[in-house]
Amino acid sequence: MKASNLALYHFESCPYCERVRSALRRLDLEIELRDVQTEPKWRAELVSATGRQMVPCLRIEQGSGPARWMHESADIIRYLETEVAPRA
Repeated sequence: MKASNLALYHFESCPYCERVRSALRRLDLEIELRDVQTEPKWRAELVSATGRQMVPCLRIEQGSGPARWMHESADIIRYLETEVAPRA
């Protein structure tokens, strides 16, 4: 299922990012992956919005309101399992 309101800020060799990417595969969810190591614009956007470069970070578009930013792989996976996957 494509979740167009989500984007995952990550980098390839981060083990916590891999946990989230693995959950995405398990849940059959497709979201935009934004690699902060290869794309400086994604790193700048993450730092501007959250004040830090910590990944993984899930950006959640909430309609007309401001985006919500979620750090911590366990929190992201729980959100995907309970809020996103059940709607698929």
